[in-house]
Amino acid sequence: MTFDEAPGWVPDSCSLPTVEQPLRVAEFDRLFGQSVLGWDRASATRLDLVLTADAEDYARDLAAREVGCCSFFRFEFDTAGSNVVMRIEVPASRAEVLDAVTERVDAAAARGPR
Repeated sequence: MTFDEAPGWVPDSCSLPTVEQPLRVAEFDRLFGQSVLGWDRASATRLDLVLTADAEDYARDLAAREVGCCSFFRFEFDTAGSNVVMRIEVPASRAEVLDAVTERVDAAAARGPR
């Protein structure tokens, strides 16, 4: 998978208009590339991202918009020292979507901040 592809990332059940889907993926890529300090795949259905504190408002807004079109996602936020933890959870039937998210986080980290 190249960085610009999103197999598994956008499920068929997503209600976001098709033309807007690449823009949403780009928003997540920007968050992953600029604000993720670390991550832990806690389970097949949970991914914890440690974000810079200044990214919290953007991450919360992005998460809320994502739940609006893909209601199977669950996002929670917590503090970790001076940083923020963004917890992403999906049902077991959507673990492949979280696999794709994890791949994008890994790819963004490899590319570094933009």
